[in-house]
Amino acid sequence: MRKVFQIVGGLVLVSLLAVGGCQLVSFNSAQPEQTDAIQWEQVEQQVEAAPAADLKTKDILPGSAFNAYFPAATADYERVYTQEKQGFAEAKLKQSGRDVAMLSVSDTAANPSAVGKYADSSEQLQSYPMVQIGSTATGLLVADRLQVKVQSRDEAFTVDDREAWIQKFDLAGLAGLIP
Repeated sequence: MRKVFQIVGGLVLVSLLAVGGCQLVSFNSAQPEQTDAIQWEQVEQQVEAAPAADLKTKDILPGSAFNAYFPAATADYERVYTQEKQGFAEAKLKQSGRDVAMLSVSDTAANPSAVGKYADSSEQLQSYPMVQIGSTATGLLVADRLQVKVQSRDEAFTVDDREAWIQKFDLAGLAGLIP
């Protein structure tokens, strides 16, 4: 009796696999040309809708180009580079071994939407628009393209401190990187 159950169970399993496989083949071959055409059409729409800056990644400045324009370390503050990649460089600002701020420069050609927050800026520094980003960051847009940011990592590092450190960047040098 047990052998009969094994044989019947095996036959049921084989039939289910055969039927399922046929349905899978018929499902996949139902309209392959239409599916491919729809996928290509979606890709074409995305490419047409993408901003030109997104498509020209070769125009994005390397992060290493920004390092020379960061503020130098001082007797009270240590600058430690933490990240560098295409279009972005970042350094920690340390005081007495504590992280007090993050300093960064980013090329907005890699993220064109970042420029929008500077459009209605009422603050300026050396003719560049400056904005407060939330309660812990201050940003400056240099040459309509490079975003210089100082972010507090310690509550004792104030808005005035952030603005003072933005001024320590070589802003004219950064502007000179833009063709």
